[in-house]
Amino acid sequence: MQAFDELLEVVRRLRAPDGCPWDREQTFPSLLPHILEEAYELSDSLRDTDLSAMREELGDVLLHVVMLSGMAKELGAFGILEVVKDVTEKMIRRHPHVFSDTEISTVSEVWENWERIKKEEKQDAGLYASIPKALPSLMRAHKVQKRAERNGYVFSDVSGELEKLKRLCEQDNLLVLKESMGEMLFSMVNVARQLGVDPEEFLKQKTSDFIETGSSCSTSG
Repeated sequence: MQAFDELLEVVRRLRAPDGCPWDREQTFPSLLPHILEEAYELSDSLRDTDLSAMREELGDVLLHVVMLSGMAKELGAFGILEVVKDVTEKMIRRHPHVFSDTEISTVSEVWENWERIKKEEKQDAGLYASIPKALPSLMRAHKVQKRAERNGYVFSDVSGELEKLKRLCEQDNLLVLKESMGEMLFSMVNVARQLGVDPEEFLKQKTSDFIETGSSCSTSG
């Protein structure tokens, strides 16, 4: 596509010896906070279904994908074409019910098949290796729990988790209570998950609601 080729040329020009000083000095670590910021800005546009903002933010994320791929190509590793080829092959491989003769009729079967294929691809990586450690804590706990459950781990039901939370909250020792906070939060994620609530998105929404209702702090003196 001409538009995509033009983007590749723009990025190549920015990184050229006579290009932009800022773009030329960027490294993989230096671009990390920028691509995270762009991803969060994109998530805002998705949450608000703001199509105009979404178009812009998708472009910003794409720019970083092209830039990072170009930097890898400079090192002789891979380029954007290899990235596109790899993800295309992965999608075909993980959707045999679409691109092959595997028969699947439900979403749960799709997930089971996806997890099985992923295991085969990453035999030595470990069950949770593909879940980024840098994810927000609630989001990471949610993903870990979902993957564990899909692979046979049995969590307490909602009533059991609520009883556990009650016991933890009744701790008299403040130090013990503080040490139990991680377990309490992990249990709350499980309760939310079983109720069909994404804890990360739910907390974001409740925080936004708090701000929008004018519940701001004030100081007196």
